[in-house]
Amino acid sequence: MSTLQLVNAQLVNEGRIVAADVLIRDERIERIGTGAVPAGTTTIDLGGLHLLPGLIDDQVHCREPGLTHKATLATESLAAVCGGVTSFLDMPNTQPPTTDRAALADKKRIAAATCHVNYGFYLGATNTNLEEIKRVGPEDACGVKVFMGASTGNMLVDDPATLDGIFAGARVPIATHCEYSPLIWENEQRYRERYGDAVPIEAHPLIRSAEACYLSSSLAVGLAKRHGARLHILHLTTARELELFEPGPIEAKRITAEVCTHHLWFDESSYATLGTKIKCNPAIKTTADRDALRAAVVSDRIDVIATDHAPHTLAEKARGYFEAPSGLPLVQHSLLMLLDQHAQGLFTLPKIVEKAAHNPARLFGIVERGFIREGYYADLIAVDLAATTRVDAKQVLYKCGWSPFEGTEFRGRLKLTVLNGTPVFRDGQHIAGPRRAQALEFKAR
Repeated sequence: MSTLQLVNAQLVNEGRIVAADVLIRDERIERIGTGAVPAGTTTIDLGGLHLLPGLIDDQVHCREPGLTHKATLATESLAAVCGGVTSFLDMPNTQPPTTDRAALADKKRIAAATCHVNYGFYLGATNTNLEEIKRVGPEDACGVKVFMGASTGNMLVDDPATLDGIFAGARVPIATHCEYSPLIWENEQRYRERYGDAVPIEAHPLIRSAEACYLSSSLAVGLAKRHGARLHILHLTTARELELFEPGPIEAKRITAEVCTHHLWFDESSYATLGTKIKCNPAIKTTADRDALRAAVVSDRIDVIATDHAPHTLAEKARGYFEAPSGLPLVQHSLLMLLDQHAQGLFTLPKIVEKAAHNPARLFGIVERGFIREGYYADLIAVDLAATTRVDAKQVLYKCGWSPFEGTEFRGRLKLTVLNGTPVFRDGQHIAGPRRAQALEFKAR
């Protein structure tokens, strides 16, 4: 039995910030507050630092199996834990795609041997695996991912009967990528006629337009309402889509919405300096869209903040508009982005914790994680709001080896990550040792 005591902390949890000590025995939080401390306890004095639940990122692409020249579960989970993310949910568009329970089991075996953070996996939907989707439960997957718009690979689900069957029969949350492909293809053709293959990256949000997003998102919401399904729409990018969602606490909702950190940070002006490095689907759009998304986080119309961490090599991103893949690496720096936006006055610390830790746990029924509660797993991060962090290329841990934030100085610094009761990152350094990551457990909500 090992015990760890964190003293002189400012706990940010469940809407409040309170001064408290935390006693951890083995993997779990035994006590919040003062009291007798067992002999041999390790004590870390946080000196007034803010202590948060570790972030839960419900949308990452670790590329394994099949695309491991870009990333692996090992490399991206190490970047995550050194960025304050203690659990993540990995997407199914790998090679081969994760579209049955055998593929899910293969991923779990890889993760059990290599992952540095707690993990769960989505089953991917196709036009032909409806019966497998109906069989999958919380014991198998965190949710079913439906690409309701062509984004990557061959996982577009556009058969109306299949979509109807998924929304009628899925036993786990349905998470959707919503863009209307026929309109995107039409827009692409118009720009090809004008520019040939040399379409400028600034056209990306016009090709993958706000209308294309709304047509698909509204279809998904309509299907969810018809069948009473649990729907989570991933990575919203437009002000217009927000009208599809209700403000209020997530506990009362069957239909929820998410925004990603890069859509809260960048806007259309960022293409001029970063080009295809920030090409992603759905596209980064206007300043007005970004500001509306920020306001929707505050008003609780948006329920979750995630990353859609999607690494590609620099050589791949350096290709022309049509050939450069969509996606960017983010999971090591998402906490820093949010802390800097707190310093800007955009989000309170309790709001960040709600959207990036509490609500992912609530939404997916993640058992005993996402909160600082007695009896829960001790997945915790300590942050220094008075310090800054400059992103140096030498410190980037993604296998792809780059970040769109190189040279950026964020206000805020991660000082400590505790995973399942064990310190694994402290003062800028990963602490080597036995991997403490665990498979996340899910229960029906």
